[in-house]
Amino acid sequence: MLGGFIRAQRQMANLSLRQLSALAKVSNPYLSQVERGLHEPSVRVLKSIGEALNVSAETLFEQAGLVNPAENLDEEATEHAIRTDRRLSEAQRHALLGVYRSYVGDSGTET
Repeated sequence: MLGGFIRAQRQMANLSLRQLSALAKVSNPYLSQVERGLHEPSVRVLKSIGEALNVSAETLFEQAGLVNPAENLDEEATEHAIRTDRRLSEAQRHALLGVYRSYVGDSGTET
């Protein structure tokens, strides 16, 4: 489930596997294996992938089963709305997510 989620987010961001691996600073073959569910990435790798995809680490932790998904429903709904709003450019989404996270105190992820 985690790998499929990462793949879907990568495709929505119009990134190739190679581009995401460079942004996340993980090897291309390893990222491919994560997407196919052959490896479970560490917390550090999940954070790096999340930052590269403009997805909160908490979202990836939830997909990996590391945290309870009910804990951050409002925050996730807001971030999802920002990520999927077609009226915003990619740069605007990135900036808005950074501002939003700074207000809600999520300083551990993308700023």
